[in-house]
Amino acid sequence: MTDNISAGPPAPDAPSPADGYVGDPAVRAEWDNRYADRQQLWSGRPNGALLAEVAGLTPGRVLDVGCGEGADAVWLARTGWDVTALEVSGVALERAAGHARDAGLTVRWVHAALTEAALPPASFDLVSAQYPALLRTPDAAAERALLAAVAPGGVLLLVHHAGMDTQQAHDSGFDPADYVWPSMVAALFKDDWEVEVDEQRPRVTPDGGAGAHHTDDLVLRARRLR
Repeated sequence: MTDNISAGPPAPDAPSPADGYVGDPAVRAEWDNRYADRQQLWSGRPNGALLAEVAGLTPGRVLDVGCGEGADAVWLARTGWDVTALEVSGVALERAAGHARDAGLTVRWVHAALTEAALPPASFDLVSAQYPALLRTPDAAAERALLAAVAPGGVLLLVHHAGMDTQQAHDSGFDPADYVWPSMVAALFKDDWEVEVDEQRPRVTPDGGAGAHHTDDLVLRARRLR
């Protein structure tokens, strides 16, 4: 794992202490356990919706929210983006940082919850959140943090699994009511945002990895006008 942006301006590849995490320790522990249970949780390939939606954008500063094992962050860095990648799991960040080092790429790694990270406001040309597990709060803190990170003229890209938001609570403990879905973010848009894409589409599924059984995506792409 590399630097912790929460304490100040990021410095690529600067090591941070293992206890540098900023956020709910229980959430970190839950995700650390999920990653520790498998040598590789995800496919290792960038998400298809990201590739499709970023194809026409000029590379700039990007925030990868919930970067996991780093496939999206590494792909973005390889294609010319200046990448800041945020993740609650230290296990996942160690793997992600290793992949970036192996590829000879620089990424700023942030070990924090989105709502706790001291991210520079209105400074990212692209904020990408691919299937994020953002917890819902009465003050819509996660939704507002996503919007606040986007620079004027920049793009917010939020992709999620279609149909999950309408499921009933599972015996496993998963309750859709606990999480943020694209419609909740869209509800906060005012006249300083322009929705460019808001649709359900067949998912371009990477081979293997958790979540491969999902067949459709909800894709929300919006541009901040000012």
